[in-house]
This record gives sequence, C-alpha cells and structure tokens, in this order.
Amino acid sequence: MNVNKAIALRVSELLLKKNMTQYRLEKSSGLSHSRLGCIMGEKNKTVTLSTVMLLAQGFNMSLIEFLDSPYFDFDNLEIN
Repeated sequence: MNVNKAIALRVSELLLKKNMTQYRLEKSSGLSHSRLGCIMGEKNKTVTLSTVMLLAQGFNMSLIEFLDSPYFDFDNLEIN
C-alpha cells in the first residue's frame, strides 16, 4: 500500500479506538474539513509531515505514537 493509504487507515483506526468523530479530529488538529476529507478519501498524492504532525496532535499523541503501527512497516509500504 502507499503511504497515503496507510495514513488514512491509521486515522480510521484511531478514530474508532478513541471514539472520536472526524469533526472532532478536525477541530482538535486544526485541519480543515476538506483537507481531512482528501486524506480519508485518499485523494491526496502526498501527505506532508506537518499534516501528519497535526493529525497526531489532534489525537493527543506524539508523532512516534501515531506512526507506531504495522501500517507503516517498510514491508507493508510501497516506497517510490
């Protein structure tokens, strides 16, 4: 899978785990509705590190905690 899909899957997983809505994540992270929608719909070609950092902040976790998932294992990602 590509990195963008991994991020969308991780966000979905954390939304369920933390019993959060996408709206609440938007408010706590500062990301706009359209930006988060593009991430979740995998419409972005790339997701920047600063966006991932805002997502982690929105979940009240460190960047390392956000990335600590099998979704981001090199064996699971297509890196170009």
